[in-house]
Amino acid sequence: MDIRRIGIWTSALDRQRAPVVRRAAREIERLGYGALWVGEASRREAFAHASLLLSATDRLVVATGIANIWARDPLAMVAGQRTLAEAWGGRFLLGLGVSHDRLVEPRGHRYERPLTAMRRYLDAMDQAPYRAPLPDPAALIRVLGALRPRMVALAAERADGAHPYLVPAEHTERARQILGAQRTEALAGNQHTGVVDQQIQMSARRQALRQRCDLRRGGDIQRLDLQSARHAFMQRDQRIGSPR
Repeated sequence: MDIRRIGIWTSALDRQRAPVVRRAAREIERLGYGALWVGEASRREAFAHASLLLSATDRLVVATGIANIWARDPLAMVAGQRTLAEAWGGRFLLGLGVSHDRLVEPRGHRYERPLTAMRRYLDAMDQAPYRAPLPDPAALIRVLGALRPRMVALAAERADGAHPYLVPAEHTERARQILGAQRTEALAGNQHTGVVDQQIQMSARRQALRQRCDLRRGGDIQRLDLQSARHAFMQRDQRIGSPR
């Protein structure tokens, strides 16, 4: 599976009707991006959304970033992955994760011991029956949504890579060290947030990124990565001599 060096992660398609989504997916493919990553919160269901995108394209890899393990049991997760992988010739990449408490508890679950929950979930996935045509085993790629070191280590042990989210480049370096050479390529699922307009002053860039991070307040992701991001901003300011 070739996801190339640069893909797109977006939730914007969730706010569009299906015909618009199909046109956008075809345009993303035409522009040469390797993969299109979509998440799952209180919007489109992950596998149905992936099916919509796959049906509109010919070469683009469609990936979930992430499919919430609390939204479906392990057998359903396996069935969804294998159905899409077989139907679309290995263009589906399963990213799955524990999500965050504010997205889990409305589903009627208690968000606790996420590492243990993920390990048990993977155990059940590996034992799940599936009595339908199987895809090529090489098409069954899974990555774990992983931020903290122990979840990244679990991704190295039980998956094909990790899918970090909203992290600075320093996190990628640390995650690569944990994952090792065998799974470095799968880290192409990493999402960085940045401001690309070079005309914007550094203070305005920081404010724009803080506003984006504020949208994700309420879970572990906020506590972990804003601290890392602040360190990254400070380091960058020191290198370029920006006032604080």
